Amino acid sequence: MIKTAEFVSPGHPDKICDFIADSILDAYLAEDINSRVAVEVMGGHNLITINGEITSQANPDLEILVKKIVGENYKVNVNLSKQSQEIARGVDIGGAGDQGIMKGYATSETETMMPKEYELARNLCMKIYEKYPYDGKVQVTLENNEVKTVVASFQNTKNDELLKLVKEIITAKEYLINQSGEWSVGGFDADTGLSGRKIIVDNYGPEIPIGGGSFSGKDYTKVDRSGAYIARKIAVDFVKNNKAKASPIGLQPREVFIKLAYCIGKAEPVMAIAVLDGKEEKIEGYDLTPNGIKKLLNLEKIKFAETSKWGHFGRGFNWDK
Repeated sequence: MIKTAEFVSPGHPDKICDFIADSILDAYLAEDINSRVAVEVMGGHNLITINGEITSQANPDLEILVKKIVGENYKVNVNLSKQSQEIARGVDIGGAGDQGIMKGYATSETETMMPKEYELARNLCMKIYEKYPYDGKVQVTLENNEVKTVVASFQNTKNDELLKLVKEIITAKEYLINQSGEWSVGGFDADTGLSGRKIIVDNYGPEIPIGGGSFSGKDYTKVDRSGAYIARKIAVDFVKNNKAKASPIGLQPREVFIKLAYCIGKAEPVMAIAVLDGKEEKIEGYDLTPNGIKKLLNLEKIKFAETSKWGHFGRGFNWDK
């Protein structure tokens, strides 16, 4: 078996956009906990564009907010409208803010209940970023559960110094360091970014199916986000409650896959299934309505900007406990 996972630093253009989107969400929720927020952010080359739909009693100064993140030399375009009445009438009665499919996952393979290749890539990226807080990417490839190849490309690093650091963090057969050469122009100076584009990094890596919806910039009524969070919580509970122990012969870790699906305007999911060892089980004992998810996971207390930096799962948030 060969598996590869990548991770990107918070200095990557797409992740800066995710951070801005969730910072906007946090700003609205801080003044009005009932804010309906769905914003997209595109940034690059001294321009930030914010577009989307917001219905709220709050009125934060988004230009000031954004410039605190990216700097004063950026032009900030804001184009926001209110949530459509057709969508709002379904959400107002507790229904989901959109249709969609959400996937959850947990495994007994690691302490964080995340895939090993994903956890290794995240850990590597985090430790490099501690020393080099810039734009960067890493990849970790496993072959038969051993680290085969490590890729690291980080802005403002010297190849020999980065290679030394990477070797201190992870042992591999092959290291590919700044393969196209050392580079100093990164972030928004080198590339444009878009919120919601790193959804594989935000979830579980490329080996695990995901629903496809992005998270950042969306309040809890958007089940793309809240549904994915509760799906992770249910999967974690399965592992913690010993429904997903290591297999009897000890060769493979157990895995739990959760499948949810919602219809816009309907509170209860139209699908709620757990898959353990290829066998489907009904999910029982959880309030899977948007309001039920908000209450169980205490989403009103979450600072969503923090979720945007290093992946949404396996970090000790309420849905990981």
